[in-house]
Amino acid sequence: MTNQTETAPDATVNENDLERIAELASLVAAAQDAMTDDMVNRLAAAFSEGIMLLDRLTRNEGLMSLLLMLDRPEIQHLLIGLSDGLTQMSREYATTPPAKGGLIGIMRLASEPGTQEGLKSLSLLGKYMSESIRELHRRGG
Repeated sequence: MTNQTETAPDATVNENDLERIAELASLVAAAQDAMTDDMVNRLAAAFSEGIMLLDRLTRNEGLMSLLLMLDRPEIQHLLIGLSDGLTQMSREYATTPPAKGGLIGIMRLASEPGTQEGLKSLSLLGKYMSESIRELHRRGG
């Protein structure tokens, strides 16, 4: 065992640090001068409402469950697919002529694989959502 003493690194204040502190103080003083009483009141009200909203959101069991689900990779892929689908749908919708209507148009639309997949997706969502809602009511939720 040796008896060595460690020395702390020099904690010197350098000239650039003092300049930065002075600039920060000037910025704070300018912000104080620029803010009126009305602005301060509105900021305080907005901050207060924001805290109340955050409190309500964090006590919402359903929202917290949804937020936890958003961390799952398969849900992230689903959301990316939904986002891409909405973008493509919007572009295609804007560039195609309006539907003429009628039974033939519906039959043509129904025969497209995308329509069938979309209806299947909505059907599955409805099935599992209704099962979940019934189960919640059975448990008294």
